[in-house]
Amino acid sequence: MAAFVLPDALQRYVIESCVRESELLAELRTLTQSYSSARMQISPEQGQLMALLVQATGARRCVELGTFTGYSSLCVATVLPEDGRLVCCDVSAEWTAIARRFWERAGVAHKIDLRLAPALETLDALIAAGEQGSYDFAFIDADKENYLPYYERCLQLLRPGGLIAADNTLWSGRVADPEDQSEGTRALREFNARLHRDDRVMIALLPMDDGLTLALKR
Repeated sequence: MAAFVLPDALQRYVIESCVRESELLAELRTLTQSYSSARMQISPEQGQLMALLVQATGARRCVELGTFTGYSSLCVATVLPEDGRLVCCDVSAEWTAIARRFWERAGVAHKIDLRLAPALETLDALIAAGEQGSYDFAFIDADKENYLPYYERCLQLLRPGGLIAADNTLWSGRVADPEDQSEGTRALREFNARLHRDDRVMIALLPMDDGLTLALKR
């Protein structure tokens, strides 16, 4: 989703002076932009930040809620070690078929475990399998109404020092508009407020793209 907090000229400057996007990532981004649902794709600067965070934390086990055409997963899987694992949760076989093609071309498909099922079911299955406290990084970018249940389950799966990144937490500014009482907006307001009070994590809300909240498990 395009940034709404920066003027267009400054946004272009950020991309031109900072983003290091591979040819394959650029190809995937361009392809995705040709679809009507392209707004669901993260920006290249956000993908680069996520890759940096995964490397900086030494992450080996990651989970992603909302894969779409695979841009974010490709950013993360590329920097995981060869024995790293990324569990991708999505419900669309159509969109993730595009992701699969690009994972194969990038040589990272062996690091990715795609689960085509409602994300809560997948997370509950991971917890039931005894994987609590064994994940390093989680990315939440799925239906907004379930952000809090996603967050609670991801927090169980993360080790102390693990990091959650939640997308769309500024929601094009609608979270600050009291007249907007749509379900998604109210869910994100509640999510933001709950994290603000949650002393189990350290938090930062970055005003990049559509808002990216980082929560570090204590």
